[in-house]
Amino acid sequence: MRWLTWRGLGRWQDVGLLVMRVGLGLGMVAHGWPKPWGGPAKWEALGGAMASVGITFLPTFWGLCAALAEVFGGLLLAVGLATRPAAAALAFTMFIAAAMHLDAGDGYLGSSHAIEVGWAFVGLVFLGSGRYGVDARLKGG
Repeated sequence: MRWLTWRGLGRWQDVGLLVMRVGLGLGMVAHGWPKPWGGPAKWEALGGAMASVGITFLPTFWGLCAALAEVFGGLLLAVGLATRPAAAALAFTMFIAAAMHLDAGDGYLGSSHAIEVGWAFVGLVFLGSGRYGVDARLKGG
């Protein structure tokens, strides 16, 4: 019953990464699902968030990138394929979302979702998929 102790839980870190990846990944898919299908008007509105960091050109392009990052990055994260690049794309998307909310005067509460999951994505950039991701299988282990 060693696994019932706090110290024993260390054996289950790959299970923890799996739970984290699948939960965050599917959450991002659900959150972003309508965005890629919204068309250029939706993408332009999304891409307008880049103005919060001083980037005002190509809002339609940036909005499409954000929409695809949320849906396809979330799927990749959930299965553990290209985990680090997917997490990096999602972290950047959440950084821009947080900047937009803060710039709009929404304060911390209005931007907290983007900030909190953004930090989780940054952590996954460093941690990778763990043993139960496709990335580990492709590396032979």
